[in-house]
Amino acid sequence: MKVKIDTKEKFNIIDVNEPVLYANMTEELDHLLRGYLQKEVKNVVLKLSEVTNIDEAIAKTICNVQQAFYDQSVSFVECELQKAVEEFLDNIGLLEMLNVTPTVSEAGDIVQMEEIERELLDS
Repeated sequence: MKVKIDTKEKFNIIDVNEPVLYANMTEELDHLLRGYLQKEVKNVVLKLSEVTNIDEAIAKTICNVQQAFYDQSVSFVECELQKAVEEFLDNIGLLEMLNVTPTVSEAGDIVQMEEIERELLDS
């Protein structure tokens, strides 16, 4: 799977450079994303702007990974979904479970707000 990774101060942008995410990519994607839970900068923004088709197994994996991040008080946001991918996720009932924003900038804002919220709740 081709990805581009850009590390910012508070989050990592994982830009998936594949037009289709097939079921056989599930384990690789899961391993890649969960690996960020062990890094210093743990928050992830998953940019899917180039993905035009997604398999249900991958969609469920993304949903499960997002939950694993939130279980560990770490942010995970998906952004720039193509309309077809968004409609597919909605049809299988996963879109409402995902933290989706239209742009990377808005995803970064969500991460920043969640970081502030966690700091306030911890004090």
